[in-house]
Amino acid sequence: MDILVIVQGAALALLLARLLPGAFRRPPVAPRPEGLADTTVTVMVPCFNEAQRIGPCLAGLAAQGAPVHEILVVDSGSTDGTRELVAEAAQRDARIRLLTDPPLPPGWVGKVWALQHGLSVATGEWILGIDADTSPRPGLAAAVVLAAREAGDEVVSFAPRFAGMTAAEQWLQPSMLLTLVYRFGAAGRRRPPPGRVMANGQCFLARAEVLRRFGGYEAARGSWADDVSLARHLAQRGVSVGFLDGSRLYDVRAYESLSHMWREWGRSFDLSDATTRVRQWFDVTFIALVQGLPLPLLVAALATGAPPRAAAVWVPGTLLTVRCLMLGALWGSYARHTWGFLLSPLADPVAAVRLLLSTVRRPTQWRGRALSR
Repeated sequence: MDILVIVQGAALALLLARLLPGAFRRPPVAPRPEGLADTTVTVMVPCFNEAQRIGPCLAGLAAQGAPVHEILVVDSGSTDGTRELVAEAAQRDARIRLLTDPPLPPGWVGKVWALQHGLSVATGEWILGIDADTSPRPGLAAAVVLAAREAGDEVVSFAPRFAGMTAAEQWLQPSMLLTLVYRFGAAGRRRPPPGRVMANGQCFLARAEVLRRFGGYEAARGSWADDVSLARHLAQRGVSVGFLDGSRLYDVRAYESLSHMWREWGRSFDLSDATTRVRQWFDVTFIALVQGLPLPLLVAALATGAPPRAAAVWVPGTLLTVRCLMLGALWGSYARHTWGFLLSPLADPVAAVRLLLSTVRRPTQWRGRALSR
């Protein structure tokens, strides 16, 4: 027990060192509905059977003014009516074009191949990748370009605001999200080392020239965490890569249920495709110490009569206090708040287990998109 307390105390010190820079992070990026006329943006939306989700995305993109001059929806052979919805939207907005990507080459993940195909025909100075399950707000496109300019970034992605979640989903999802914050820091903080860069493919902006210079999306061709893989690949080659808070720019409803979230997000949020194996297991151990074990260890210490000032009490107690304070830090990332959100610290052991399972098991498909072998 003494050794565990010492190791957990060291993990607490590392956690505080990672979280404290978040106090000086950039504020959430605000929409800029006035537009931006001195540059051009190509929006790319990869999709496959997204009929239940793509409507708000297309409506939000149609509401964007300058600098958006084309919206490329790259479909991978949808059979659920997605293509018909896109065709109808294209009749209302001439900037929307429906593309079909070629057959998937060996070693490529479907979404990444769709993005690579879209890049091959894009004409904008900037490429803005948007997922079909997002709801962009007016002024998003101008805001992300201006944010990139102000930060001096050639590649920058934006964390979302989560909408439409049930209480059960809000019980678990913040704990899973917090594993990312605990491992890599908050969106908007100063740049970490290239190997610890974070990114979010739901809203991913890059200079077209930079992407093409480094092979487009090919560096992430076989990655289920393609956004982070690509961002780290570019950062390691000297490209300025940022990760900002976009909670005022767009909403996302990525998963249909608690089980869907557990299965689909849980299988890739370990970021194993963008992280060395040693670092993965360090992260698993770290999350176990700072999220998975504090509550059980504190209960066990109190049950055995440990005094309040004993390290076996105050170390996990401090970690739980930090975790509860993080509810305030996460507050703006959710469109609404239920009892599940307030009780999400109780789900931390579950999130730690999910990270372990994700690290052990490599996925073979995501949302119907297979990895071509």
